Amino acid sequence: MGGGDPGVANQKTPTSLLLTPEGTFHSFGYTARDYYHDLDPEEAREWFYFEKFKMKIHSTSDLTMKTELEAVNGKKMPALEVSAHALRFFKQHAVQELKDQCPSLPESDAIRWVLTVPAIWKQPAKQFMREAAYKAGLVSPETPEQLLIALEPEAASIYCRKLRLHQLIELSCRPPANGTETPHPIDSSFRQAREQLRRSRHSRTFLVESGVGELWSEMQAGDRYIVADCGGGTVDLTVHQIEKPQGTLKELYKASGGPYGAVGVDLAFEKLLCHIFGDDFIATFKAKRPAAWVDLTIAFEARKRAAAPSRSSPLNISLPFSFIDFYRKHRGHNVETALRKSNVNLVKWSSQGMLRMSPEAMSELFQPTISHIIQHIDALLKKPEVHGIKFLFLVGGFAESAMLQRAVQAAFGHCCRVIVPQDVGLTILKGAVLFGLDPGVVRVRRSPLTYGVGVLNKFVEGKHPREKLLVKEGKNWCTDIFEKFVTVDQSVALGEVVQRSYCPARPGQRRTIINIYCCDSDDVVYITDPGVRKCGTISLELGDAGDAGAARAGARSAPACSLGTPRSR
Repeated sequence: MGGGDPGVANQKTPTSLLLTPEGTFHSFGYTARDYYHDLDPEEAREWFYFEKFKMKIHSTSDLTMKTELEAVNGKKMPALEVSAHALRFFKQHAVQELKDQCPSLPESDAIRWVLTVPAIWKQPAKQFMREAAYKAGLVSPETPEQLLIALEPEAASIYCRKLRLHQLIELSCRPPANGTETPHPIDSSFRQAREQLRRSRHSRTFLVESGVGELWSEMQAGDRYIVADCGGGTVDLTVHQIEKPQGTLKELYKASGGPYGAVGVDLAFEKLLCHIFGDDFIATFKAKRPAAWVDLTIAFEARKRAAAPSRSSPLNISLPFSFIDFYRKHRGHNVETALRKSNVNLVKWSSQGMLRMSPEAMSELFQPTISHIIQHIDALLKKPEVHGIKFLFLVGGFAESAMLQRAVQAAFGHCCRVIVPQDVGLTILKGAVLFGLDPGVVRVRRSPLTYGVGVLNKFVEGKHPREKLLVKEGKNWCTDIFEKFVTVDQSVALGEVVQRSYCPARPGQRRTIINIYCCDSDDVVYITDPGVRKCGTISLELGDAGDAGAARAGARSAPACSLGTPRSR
């Protein structure tokens, strides 16, 4: 998965997948991107090139196994196929790496796989990823326990407990050099670093590097912290409390977030291009010259990473020659004329074929996305369950941005310590490994939804609506009662079981189907209320229990069942 962009340090491979015109796997990451870039424009129209498709899975409200994803050239393919291709590549790459390191590697059925997903993904998207993993051959449906689905901010939180104080780098008090934040190492000695940490309580933003001595030693039982996972597509927040001496975590508020990742800055740049050159031209250029469009996004990515709040010099973004030439043929005049007519004063044209973006122009591209992140963190801190926060960890690829770091520090540095891990882009990956080794590390979670079943209760005049009345064998029943097992944001301990006993609906019943329902609120009464949706089905064989149950006089009619919390999602 080598490759990369000149002058840009990358810890991760971009989510870029290239399939042949026949739909078979060709390459992933930089290899895929560079190969597609080098294709002849006419030939490129026949290939399938997907990028940043993870967020598209989340944004599809009616996601099914038949949902399709659109490649950059407009061609479509089932999202399940696309995801399976990517996961299959990861498996082959990981297994080969393990075999190179350990020739006596056991069979693949001895491997536990951990897939991370954004916290804001709904259950259908998580189930979709599990099905994609089955299709990719990571595990089989017969051994589902070999695959764990981990929430990304939760994985990051698990790793953040292991941060070390070998080197502390202040972000807020050092003068910038060439417009970028310059880290200042305090000392390589853990003892001196801890002393410096104690003396610098007023300075709340630090960069923490791996080394000797864990940040864990600075934490006490009951300490609370927020992890803000700022990735490419989403920003996810989770709130945990330390439980010592066992070192487990308790979730204080359900994981939340939104589509406020670094892609938002890319979309703002595209919107700016549309304003300058026209929506129709940008749409046509992306369709006719997809490889050149990828070139342009690469050029912007490099300059986006160089953006800093204290930067005073312009940022030059190279326009591909094919863009300049295509625009002249399409419009009949050059890009310089387009810039002049657009009245965008903060963006100028360079004779070297570059867009010269002023620091103010770049800041405007970041502003909407960063504002959403700040507002979301602020709203979370105002929740009654979230008080006394000691640390705020910024993780994920977008957390590398000096623009985001400065904004978060300015907004929340007065109330908690804002910390960025040195290997910020790999925090989730490393946390996922720790989670795979100990899935029980998070002992208490908050339920993201209200879950329950539909049952019949004895009809009570004046309490139940007449349209819910069901007369059966001379008895009056109220249908569609939502019997709750757990309510939204309720604390649920690992392995906790909620049990209910019900009577079968009719004598001699040998088999029953139980529909599991969920909703976003806790004040629903009936499964027909707005917002209630079916999220699962359980089939139970009752045997002789049907006769015995029907003989009992019960207030509720349904089979016996129990609901437990699993060790993984």
